[in-house]
Amino acid sequence: MRNLKREILTMVEKDLKEIEIALTDNLNPYLDIVSDVAGHILFAGGKRLRPLLMVLSARICGYKGDYDKVFSTIFEYLHAATLLHDDLVDGATIRRGKPVANSIWGNSTAVLVGDFLLARGLSIAAATGKPKVIKIIAGITENMSQGELHQLMRKGALDLPEEEYLEVIRRKTAVLFEGACRISACISNASKREERAVSGYGYNMGMAFQMADDLLDYTLDNSAIGKEVGADLKEGKMTLPVIYALKEADRNDRLRMEAIIKNTNFSVRDFKLLIKLLEKYGGIAYTKERAKNHVENAKKTLLVFKPSKTRRILEYIADYALSRKT
Repeated sequence: MRNLKREILTMVEKDLKEIEIALTDNLNPYLDIVSDVAGHILFAGGKRLRPLLMVLSARICGYKGDYDKVFSTIFEYLHAATLLHDDLVDGATIRRGKPVANSIWGNSTAVLVGDFLLARGLSIAAATGKPKVIKIIAGITENMSQGELHQLMRKGALDLPEEEYLEVIRRKTAVLFEGACRISACISNASKREERAVSGYGYNMGMAFQMADDLLDYTLDNSAIGKEVGADLKEGKMTLPVIYALKEADRNDRLRMEAIIKNTNFSVRDFKLLIKLLEKYGGIAYTKERAKNHVENAKKTLLVFKPSKTRRILEYIADYALSRKT
């Protein structure tokens, strides 16, 4: 079986190097501590998926300028800002295999550096001179904040329905993917048809990516996922594998699952039992199937564009969303 990740990285090597340079060159903080804290989260091994999708979407829309790499940094800065804030809200201890920033520099500093990254993203957006672009970025930020608030309000809610979960992940994850791709069309002066196509690709990619990410929580390999085993459950996040299994379980097994979920200090043995129950009642398989449907929908939207190397890369990235292990 071919190594899809390696194949993709080979095809986008030049783009990733240029994105990495742009992330450093366009940070531009006034204080060194901002660079230190931002660098802790920005350069800790992130996949650069959001800026990469922005660059590739611009290319497939026929972008001819030289601002795409700079502009792509917006989406990594926004993402990094939310991670800084989320780790504090969630009480997380590990991010990408490293101690969370607030455990090193303190809560106040982590929050303020997150605020800086959000503002930096808007400053770069303003440099396009396109009000539509600034409006989209502002809308993304609003949606992501509300998505996180919604999730916080429903923390540990065993009655969370699938529809509510889908709305949360749309706001907190999919809108950033969708916005990155949509703005590519804006700066490329693409047609409405092309804008809808790349926006649809981004939305479906974001939904699939989050579902796949939720599945990664049900692994015992914390070295691979870069966070504590069962972190989502310990933080009270009800994700699709659990939501579906709880709905399908008989009374006794549901009570067993609820007891484990309610105990934030559950043991590895309990977590293994929970995984078995998620598998027994189809929570894992159902989530994989929902993610697969979004991947297929993402690839279908690209049929608007003629076959090309760029379209092929975007299709490969969609397939990778399902097969990734980290």
